[in-house]
Amino acid sequence: MSEPRPRLVIAAPQGRSGKTTVTATLVAGLAARGLAVQPFKKGPDFIDPSWLSQVAGRACRNLDLYLMPAETVRDSFFRAAADADVAVVEGAMGLFDGLDLEGSNSTAELAKLLAAPVILVLNVTRMTRSAAAVVLGCQKFDPELNIAGVVLNNVARPRHLDMLTGAIDRYCGLPVVGAIPKRADYAVPDRHLGLVPAGEDSSLHAAVAALARDAAERLDIDRLLAIAASAPPLDAPLQSTEPSPAPAAGAPRIGVVRDRAFTFYYPENLEALQSAGAALVYIDALLDPALPPVDGLYIGGGFPEVFAGELEANAGLREAIRRAAAEGMPVYAECGGLMYLGEALTWKGRRYAMAGALPLEVDLDEKPRGHGYMLCAVEEENPFFPQGALVRGHEFHHSSVTVLDRGRVRLALQVRRGYGIDGRRDGAVFRNVFAAYNHIHALGVPEWAPRFVEAARSYRAARERTVCHFGG
Repeated sequence: MSEPRPRLVIAAPQGRSGKTTVTATLVAGLAARGLAVQPFKKGPDFIDPSWLSQVAGRACRNLDLYLMPAETVRDSFFRAAADADVAVVEGAMGLFDGLDLEGSNSTAELAKLLAAPVILVLNVTRMTRSAAAVVLGCQKFDPELNIAGVVLNNVARPRHLDMLTGAIDRYCGLPVVGAIPKRADYAVPDRHLGLVPAGEDSSLHAAVAALARDAAERLDIDRLLAIAASAPPLDAPLQSTEPSPAPAAGAPRIGVVRDRAFTFYYPENLEALQSAGAALVYIDALLDPALPPVDGLYIGGGFPEVFAGELEANAGLREAIRRAAAEGMPVYAECGGLMYLGEALTWKGRRYAMAGALPLEVDLDEKPRGHGYMLCAVEEENPFFPQGALVRGHEFHHSSVTVLDRGRVRLALQVRRGYGIDGRRDGAVFRNVFAAYNHIHALGVPEWAPRFVEAARSYRAARERTVCHFGG
């Protein structure tokens, strides 16, 4: 079965060209017309998707040809866009940039896999006629790619726009479908890992309002919709697109620490846990004074250093997590979660007490410790990954483990690509706690969620047997 799926990929010749600004502006403009817009982000990223989710009013999904097989990428796209009027994919880095000379996981390859027209974003600061040469080079570099239009970013004045538009029309035969002027209203504050996440500070949403307000003026929405509708039909996935069923009575309960400090979660990871039979219970590490009744705990990434004082002040929850981990509760943590589970976090010269569920300490500085894709081999027994498996993921952290009790902590993962905890190993295991810098995507590691849920189920059963035994 094939179905039409209006869709666009927003790409650029290089990073920092304004893809996120243009994508968010377009999504805002489409949503303002009452259209259901499904946003996607190419590559591993949590922060840009948080803004696209905010603008679209529905969860942005990540598509990545390194983290998951091509068919999985295509099927994920189809499922997420099934009830949308139009899909918009924000690319990553430069259009043809990838891990190898063939650009096998590039934005261009993703666009071809999805048979999606590409809108090229150009940062035209101090550029006029040369813009046409850049666009023409992209057209010629891969003739199989459908570059269908151009959006100009950082346009100085009307005369500048006229020169750019004329050159691109004459030499490339492409329409200029948008022009974004230089303006501060669109600015979202940066931090050491990029933009500030959308869920962290609601006062930043004025930037989103500016995008929506100006979308109709800055972009040719009608032309962009026509280009999106020109995409050919896309084959539907063979598997069902039905949503995950509601958890059954007695389902294991997995707590998910999700608040302003911990925002880095792929929607598919949470959905995978539900599909495997778990009921999810959301926890605020800044405000909740105690741990609710749960059988497992998932702590994603984020910026615990920014909220270190508030996390330290919530001693009740920290102690509850430490005690649950000591009793054998399965706990899975990524990056920021690892930092929180340790005994202490040091940032800007100050040491903050953390949960103490892992015998380690973490320090942050201005130097990136790990940045990019990871490939890890599972060498030690743990509740979440089978020994011998290869686990793909990604890392982006400025923290490093400075104190580690290697007599009690096993490092389960051998790092074949990336840095992890010490350049060679990742995945600290202590009792049933597993904490790594490696962020996984559940669609690329399908065994993770079922093993997590089974570990939670086993923990609850063991605890219930203990209660029955002592209860007589």
